[in-house]
Amino acid sequence: MQPRFHTAFPALADNLQSALAPLLADADFPAMLSAEQVAALLDVTGMDEDALAFALLPLAAACARADLSHFNVGAIARGVSGNWYFGGNMEFIGSTMQQTVHAEQSAISHAWLRGETGLRSVTVNYTPCGHCRQFMNELNSGLSLRINLPGRAPHTLADYLPDAFGPKDLQIETLLMDEQNHGFALSGDALSQAAISAANRSHTPYSKAPSGVAILCRDGRIFSGSYAENAAFNPTLPPLQGALNLLSLSGYDYPDMQRAVLAERADAPLTQWDATLATLRALGCLNVERVLL
Repeated sequence: MQPRFHTAFPALADNLQSALAPLLADADFPAMLSAEQVAALLDVTGMDEDALAFALLPLAAACARADLSHFNVGAIARGVSGNWYFGGNMEFIGSTMQQTVHAEQSAISHAWLRGETGLRSVTVNYTPCGHCRQFMNELNSGLSLRINLPGRAPHTLADYLPDAFGPKDLQIETLLMDEQNHGFALSGDALSQAAISAANRSHTPYSKAPSGVAILCRDGRIFSGSYAENAAFNPTLPPLQGALNLLSLSGYDYPDMQRAVLAERADAPLTQWDATLATLRALGCLNVERVLL
C-alpha cells in the first residue's frame, strides 16, 4: 500500500477495508476505480453510490499535496463511464499561489486526462469555493452536474452558482471534456510526441493557444497534461498542473521527474513557458524543453 494511505485506511469500515485491501496493495494503484471495481465495492458493502463515495473521501484527501496550507481536501469525480477518479488539492513550495490546484480541479482533470468524456457528479469533503464552481461550469455536464457534500442533500452546480456566467454566454459550443483535436503533427521523441498529443486535446476556446506538457519519470513512465481554459480566465488550469496532478495521483513524487517538454504554438497570444519553467525548477526538475507548434 502506498504510504499516503496508511493513516486514512484504518479509519474505514471493516468491510470496506477488506474489499479495498487487494486494490490498494498494488503499488501502482492509480487513485481511480473502474466501473467494475465500483460495482464490486457496492455489492460487498451494501452501500449506495453516494454513501460509498463519502466513505472513500478520506482516501481521496490522502492524495492531497497541501505543503503550504496543510489542509487536505479530497474530491471524487464520477464519470459517465462508471469509473471514479480521486483528486486532492496541490500546492507547490517555491512557486506562486496561482499555481495551486484545487481538489475539484484535480479530480475533474484526472478524469479528463484519462479519457473520460463526461461527469455525473463530484463528491467533495468541503463546500466548493467560487473558483471551483466556475471551473466546473466549463464542463459539458454544465449546471446540471450534481455536487455531493457530507451531511447535505445533493444539489446541482446551478444551485451553487446562481446567475452563472460561462462558455455558453460567449457562444462556445465545444466544452471541457468534449472530444477535441487541434491537428498538430507529432514529431520528435516519445516525450515530445506526448506533449504535442496533450496540446491537441487542450480546451482553449478563448486564447486559441493550445498547449500540453509531458513529464518523463526516471522509470520511463510519462505523464501528460492538457491546457484547460475557463470563461472567467482565472480558474483556467495550465497544462503543467494537469501533468503534475496525474503524476502525483499515480503515486510518484517530484524527485522522480527526469525531463519535461512543453508544446505550444510559436505565435500564440499567451505562453506557458515562463510559468512552466519556474514551477518545474522550484520542484527540482531542471531539464525542461519547449517544442514550438
